[in-house]
Amino acid sequence: MKTLSEILIAATVVLLSASACNRGGEAVDNYRQNSLMSKRDVARMLSSLPIGSAQMGEVYDAVSSSSANGYDEEYMMLDLLTIPGAGVGDDRTKAVKASAAYSVPIKSLIEEYLAKKTSASTKSGASDVQRYLDDLRDSGMQIYWPYSEEWDGETLPLVTFDPGNGAESNYAYVISPGADGYEVADSVFVDETVARERPVWVINLNDDCGSIPLSSLISAKSWWDDEEDEEDEEDEDVGKYNLYIKDFTMLRQYDPWFAGASEFHVWCGGVNGFYASTEEQLKNYTPSVTDFVVVVKRSEVGKKKRFNAVLVTDFSDQLDKLAFLIVEDDGGTRTNWKCSASVKIKSKTYGFDIDIPFRTSDDVVWRGQLGATYFAKGKSIEGRFGDVKLSFALE
Repeated sequence: MKTLSEILIAATVVLLSASACNRGGEAVDNYRQNSLMSKRDVARMLSSLPIGSAQMGEVYDAVSSSSANGYDEEYMMLDLLTIPGAGVGDDRTKAVKASAAYSVPIKSLIEEYLAKKTSASTKSGASDVQRYLDDLRDSGMQIYWPYSEEWDGETLPLVTFDPGNGAESNYAYVISPGADGYEVADSVFVDETVARERPVWVINLNDDCGSIPLSSLISAKSWWDDEEDEEDEEDEDVGKYNLYIKDFTMLRQYDPWFAGASEFHVWCGGVNGFYASTEEQLKNYTPSVTDFVVVVKRSEVGKKKRFNAVLVTDFSDQLDKLAFLIVEDDGGTRTNWKCSASVKIKSKTYGFDIDIPFRTSDDVVWRGQLGATYFAKGKSIEGRFGDVKLSFALE
C-alpha cells in the first residue's frame, strides 16, 4: 500500500509577476507598451463587467470546489479563461464537461469588454485582445473570495486587490449599472470585517496550486490498493505501529487577509522500520522524509482540522529522535535545514544526516527534534508547536 510517508510531496509554489497598465479604455492600448497588467487594473476591469447571478454562481462554484479539494477559496484566471467554473485541484476532464453549463461565463464578458475598448474588428485589434487574454491567463492571478460560504446567493461583490506590504485594508470598487452598462460607481474602504459581512472578491496571486494538500491525498482513494490493505491489516496483528498526526489547529493568522489562507508545510525525518541489531546493519537503512501541506482558511483559525497523516511507518522502539519542521509558506529563496534523526542499537545512539528544504521568507512555526519516547502506543498525545497545536497517535 502506498502511504503518505513514502511520498515526498514537493512544494512547488507558483509566483508569477504582474505589473501595471492603465485602466478602462486604455488597458489594451497600454498593453502594446509593456505587455503587463496590475492586480488593481484587473479588479477594476472585473467591476466594470455586467456581473449577474449566473456569473456569481460560476465564481461560487469554482471557489467552493477549490475549498473542497483542500485549497483556498480561489478561482484562478487560468481556469476562468479556459475551464469556466473549475476549481483548483479539479479533475480536468470532468471540469471541461461541467463548464458547458455556463452559457455566459465571465470569460465571455471580458472578451466583450476588451473588444469594445479597442478596434477588435481589425486584425491588430483582435490580436491585441487575444494577447491580453493570454497574459491574464498566465499571470498567476486569481479571484480570492474569503468567507464565500456565508454568501446569501444574491448580493453582488465589492472587488478589490491585494495591495501588498502586509496591508490589512484597501479600497474596493462598487459594481453599479450605468447609462452605458455596468461601471465602477464608487470606491469604498474594505477590510476583513467587511469581507465577513458581504461578498468581497480579492485579486491576488495564487501561491498554492503547485502543492498537494493533505486532504486531497486522503480523499484520493486511488492511493490505496485493496490487496495491499489486507496485507497491512495482517501486519497490525503482529504488533506493528504507525505514527500519525491526527489533527492540526492553527492558533493565529499568519498572513494579511488579502493573501488568503495559511499554507503549512510539515516535514518529518526519521527511519521507517528500523530493526538493526549490529552497527554493520546500519548501512541497510536510510532516513526518509515525510512532507505534506495543510491549508487553513481564514475562517478555520482555532478549529481542529482532523485527518490521519502518516509520519513514520513501522515505528520501532529503536528510534531515538525524529527531525520535525513546520513552516508557513511565504516564498523566498530555497534553503535547507541541515538536521538529523537518530536510532539506538544496544544503548548506543547513531545519527542520520538529513537536509529538509524550505524558503528564506517562510515563517518557521517550529523546528527541532521529537523524542521517540514522547509517543505512547495506543494513546493520543497533544502538543503545542509555536502557534500550532497537533495531536499525535501511535496506532
